[in-house]
Amino acid sequence: MALVCVMASAGFALTILIFYPGYLTRDATFVRSYLQTWHLGDWQSPLMTIVWWLIDPISPGTGSMFLLVAALYWLGFAIAALAVARVSTGLAIAIVPLALAPPAFMFLAMIWRDILFGAAWLLAAAIIYFATDQSRQSHWAPRGLALALIGFGVLLRPNAIVAAPLLIAYGVWPARFVWKRVALLFIPALLAGYGLVQIVYYGILNVHRENPLHSLLVFDLGAITHLTRENQFPVSWSEDGYEDALLITQCYDPARWDTYWTRSPCTFVMLRLESKDDVVFGTPRLARSWLRAVATHPLAYLRHRLAFLWTFLAGANPTLELERLHLVDRVPLARNRYFLGVVAVHEALKSTVLFRVGTWLAFAAAVAALAWRRRATPPGAFAISVTISGVVYLLSFGVFGVATDFRYAYWCVLASLVGLIPALLARRSPSDQSRSGPH
Repeated sequence: MALVCVMASAGFALTILIFYPGYLTRDATFVRSYLQTWHLGDWQSPLMTIVWWLIDPISPGTGSMFLLVAALYWLGFAIAALAVARVSTGLAIAIVPLALAPPAFMFLAMIWRDILFGAAWLLAAAIIYFATDQSRQSHWAPRGLALALIGFGVLLRPNAIVAAPLLIAYGVWPARFVWKRVALLFIPALLAGYGLVQIVYYGILNVHRENPLHSLLVFDLGAITHLTRENQFPVSWSEDGYEDALLITQCYDPARWDTYWTRSPCTFVMLRLESKDDVVFGTPRLARSWLRAVATHPLAYLRHRLAFLWTFLAGANPTLELERLHLVDRVPLARNRYFLGVVAVHEALKSTVLFRVGTWLAFAAAVAALAWRRRATPPGAFAISVTISGVVYLLSFGVFGVATDFRYAYWCVLASLVGLIPALLARRSPSDQSRSGPH
C-alpha cells in the first residue's frame, strides 16, 4: 500500500512538472469568463464556473482547475489500486502505471469539463470499490461522497444522466453486479439526474437558458435537409435558391454541427435562426420542425445518426487543442520543454488506434466481458459497472452528439483502464484470492 501511494504521488508530481498550469481551451475560456461577469449560462457548465471561483485563490488562472483535475485523477487510480492491494500487491502495483496511458494522461493538460467529469467519476467509482468489504457491510459515508461526485459529474455533463444509473446502482449494491437491480433502478435514477439538473441549474443557480440542445436540432435538421434534398427548417432561405443549394450540397458534415454556425459558407444558417427580427433558435418552432422532420423522414434521420456515430467511432477524432501553442507569451505551456516533448509524442500517436474512440469502446466491452462470469464479486462488480457506464455514455453520443472530439470518450477511456486489473483479479478463483490474503 505504501508503494502504491508513493507511485501515485510521483505520478501527480510528474503531471505538475509536465502540464502545470494547464492549457486554457476555447470552451474553458467561456467558463472562466463567467467569473468576471457572473453571467451563468447552460451552454457550458455553470457548476464548473462556481467550483473554479471557489478554488481560484489556490493558483489564480488555470492552475487551480488543473491541480483539481490532476488530484482527482491520481486519487482515483491510487484508491482503486489500494482496494486491489488488499488482495494482491502485484496486481495493485500494475494499476498505477496505467494512468500514464497517452489517451488518458495527455488530456490532463487540457482544461475541459470532460476531463474534470471523467476524473470525478473515476474517483467516485474508486471510493465505492475501496469501501466495499467482503467481510462486513460497507460504510455509507464514503459511498455518500461517491454518489455526490456522480451527481457532480451529471451537473458537469447533463447528457451523462444516461450512464449515471450504472454507477448509482454500483454505489447502492457494490459487492455484486445484478443486472435486474440495475434495470429496476435505471428509470428512477435517470429521472433523479434530470431533476438534479433542473433544480441546481434553474432553481438554485438561476442559470440563463442558452438552449444548447437546439444545436442538436439544427444539426439533425441540416442533415435531413441534405439527405432528402428538401428544406426542413421552419424558415425560407435566399430567393435565388443559393442558400438552399448550399444546405443540400455543402453544409452537412457528419463530424460536426458548427458548419451551420462558425464555418463558411454556411454561417448564414445560425445568423438567420438567431435573427432579431424573427428568432427561431431556442423557440418551440425549431423543436416542432425537428419532430415533424424526424416523423416524416425517419430513415434519413437514422442514416444521419449512424453516419455520425460511425465517424465518431472510426474517424480521425480531434484530440488536443493546440492552435494557440505558438503564442509563447500568452500560453505558459508553450515554454515548457517537457510539455513540448509530450506534444511531439502526441503528434506521432494521434493517427493511431490509441486515439480512436472505437478502440476504447471495444476495450471497455472486452473488460466487462472478462469480468462478467465473476460479477458476483466486488472486483467483478467494479469492473463491469465502470466499463458498462463508459460504453453507455459513449454510445449516447450517437443520439445526442454534435461533434466527434476524442475528449467526449474520456470517461470510457478511464473506465477501461481502471477496470482492467480488477477484471483480471475477478477471474481468479475464490481459493486463489483467499490464499493471497490481505496485504
